[in-house]
Amino acid sequence: MTKIDLLVKNAHVFNVYLRKFEDVNITIKDGKFYWINKELPGIEAAKVIDLQGKYVIPGFVDAHMHIDSSMTTPKVMGQTIGKYGTTTIIADDHEITNVAGVKGLKDFIDEKAPIDIFFGIPSSVPSTNPNMETTGGLIGVKETEELLKDPRFVCLGEVMNFKDMTSDHDTLIKKIIATCRKARPTMPLEGHVPAYHSEDLAKVIYAGITTDHTQQTSSLVDEKIRSGMFVEIQLKSMHQEVIDTVIEHGYFEHVALVTDDSMPDTLLKGHLNLLVKKAIDMGMRPEDAIYISTYTPARHMGLWDRGAIAPGRVADFIVLNNLEDLSIAQVYKNGLPFAAKDEKDNNVYPEELLHSVKAPKLSEADFDLKTDLVQNGKVVANIIQINEVGTFTNHIQKCLEVKDGHVQWKKAGLALMLCQERYGKNEGRYAFALIDRGIVGDGAIGATWAHDHHNLIILGTNIAGMVSVQNLLVEEQGGYIAAKGSQIVANAPLPLGGVVSLEPMSVLGKQISKVRETMVDLGYKNTNEIMSFSTLSLLVSPTLKISDKGIFEVKTQRHIPLFEC
Repeated sequence: MTKIDLLVKNAHVFNVYLRKFEDVNITIKDGKFYWINKELPGIEAAKVIDLQGKYVIPGFVDAHMHIDSSMTTPKVMGQTIGKYGTTTIIADDHEITNVAGVKGLKDFIDEKAPIDIFFGIPSSVPSTNPNMETTGGLIGVKETEELLKDPRFVCLGEVMNFKDMTSDHDTLIKKIIATCRKARPTMPLEGHVPAYHSEDLAKVIYAGITTDHTQQTSSLVDEKIRSGMFVEIQLKSMHQEVIDTVIEHGYFEHVALVTDDSMPDTLLKGHLNLLVKKAIDMGMRPEDAIYISTYTPARHMGLWDRGAIAPGRVADFIVLNNLEDLSIAQVYKNGLPFAAKDEKDNNVYPEELLHSVKAPKLSEADFDLKTDLVQNGKVVANIIQINEVGTFTNHIQKCLEVKDGHVQWKKAGLALMLCQERYGKNEGRYAFALIDRGIVGDGAIGATWAHDHHNLIILGTNIAGMVSVQNLLVEEQGGYIAAKGSQIVANAPLPLGGVVSLEPMSVLGKQISKVRETMVDLGYKNTNEIMSFSTLSLLVSPTLKISDKGIFEVKTQRHIPLFEC
């Protein structure tokens, strides 16, 4: 007689290896699946659960996400997404690393979480180089070697610097890739490969990159998979033609659904389960949608002990009421019911993480946009134009009037953006940009959650409001804030490294929702207003972006002057 902890009977159980449901019974012993079969002679169970025809699938595995991009901690993230069935994640926490380096990363990830968390080695700290942006931390070969010794790190986090990874020179990122290849030859090397194709794509894969998660099109998915890449599909890439391409070509072995960046207000509604449900609604068989959110991501990351209901695998599973709407009846972690919590993070973090914003407060005079190119007349401005979908921008030019050296940007229907160094390295130096299709109403928004350098950014049409936002960001040691006129009306404090809240998701989600609502009221138009604004500073996402050192063209990394004659 074999004694086991739990017997689950009368369920439709998903077999990932056959990609179909079977009417079998499940046994669990010491937190792992033991024997799965119709008949289980000689089994004595301490507890028996009769599911009466419900469906059982493995716990979801999210192979590419960022805990700190959700502005939360590992503990709160686990509390939040575990109830949605996500029981394993691979997190690339390069936000906190850009702020505080390897030490800050370790302080952040050492906290115990109620789900299993593996990590990617942050490869792009900074995302470009110190000549283009100031960060609080740096990741080089030495730091990479240190993290490679930690078994929790299972991949190289997304490599973003196209120019340096494809260069003929022996660049830092090429050295980091070589270090990973030498230490762990089979480790996945994640890439950030937006819109690159043909020879540019070949260069990226030749450099060693195995995976891409960025915005996909039907043709890009096809080309990447045919070229040997594993493709991770996030929500903004779930276009009908993309899903149709995966279905028609049977690309299920080569793709996974991932969340990448989940906003706190979105996490109030769901996590990876929302993408699985969407894939089913778009025509994918439930069996295939489940397969690419459980087994393929686990296999790709070398996590052979999960992603399947099979002997010896971790007993993480989801009980579904039905397949049509993916209604979750119960989630099990290590063979035990997952108890959903919603608690504030009371972990004790180092003072340097709690006091990382060292920028001086600014006054209205600091936001006076001047030029010495002409005293009275006109200048040509290089302008960042926001798109309503995604995080890419356009580079446009406009002729602006100048009076007594002051640029009349408001008359042109533009918004003013400021990016201020906040690590105390350059005495709070700041740079300006002009934004088209940003805020059109009277107000301002600002954040220290500014991918990926996380300097302080402000966008507005009301100078007094911009000052109010900037001053409060300094006082509260980081956050995401919005003002109407000169009055602050929405505030999400992010005191941990200026990028992370310690509040439970129920509180943080509502705070960010209020910020988003205010942005919409001010006329900001994008499918994800929060991420759109905070990636105006992402120097690896085309086309034109800003840092504390100025405006840069992404692909060439060329510095672009704000004004030209």
